[in-house]
Amino acid sequence: MKAFDLQRMALDKVPLEFLGEVALRSLYTFVLVFLFLKITGRRGVRQMSLFEVLIILTLGSAAGDVAFYDDVPMLPVLAVFVTLGLLYRLVMWLMAHSEKLEDLLEGKPVIIIEDGQLAWEKLNAANLTEFEFFMELRINSVEQLGQIKLAIMETNGQISIYYFEDDEVKPGLCILPDGRAGRFTVFPADGEYACNQCSAVYVMKVGDRQLCPRCGNPEWSKASRAKRIT
Repeated sequence: MKAFDLQRMALDKVPLEFLGEVALRSLYTFVLVFLFLKITGRRGVRQMSLFEVLIILTLGSAAGDVAFYDDVPMLPVLAVFVTLGLLYRLVMWLMAHSEKLEDLLEGKPVIIIEDGQLAWEKLNAANLTEFEFFMELRINSVEQLGQIKLAIMETNGQISIYYFEDDEVKPGLCILPDGRAGRFTVFPADGEYACNQCSAVYVMKVGDRQLCPRCGNPEWSKASRAKRIT
């Protein structure tokens, strides 16, 4: 084999006319995927459950093969799309009649924040980390966790947020980028401090060192009482 062979790199063994067939195959698979998405009624990936994303990935694999490989016939791919479409409808019907199956395939909403603090035990049980959620919260103008009464990660990955009224806002962990709230292992003054790991808030004395009673973390930040700006 000759290295940097432009003919092999560009077309390999297929004739130039095959590019027209690739265009036709790509249009064919585009139409199939479009029709499937129209039938399911979904408008975006963030609205899809894990089961639906799995269906789309399977369709994408079939669509990619028929678009680029000359030895992959087109009708079997149509059969794949029809089969998966029927499977999708069947599973949706079964989930409507079985809560256990729905929980298995779709998952359950997970409480992330409760009464201004991370729901630490629930996060650990679900193998979730808090850092990705902080970005979502900042996008929603949240400066500190004490502004939030309840935050729930839905099964499609979106976060539902319920806020405290301004006069009910609690002291909480500041979620602005590092450096804004500071990090301490020795408390520089008397006051309220939030654990940097689990967000639990405690009143501490100047000069003390304290492991978080909730999670054992040694690092703290000065708790914020900032109101939410909308």
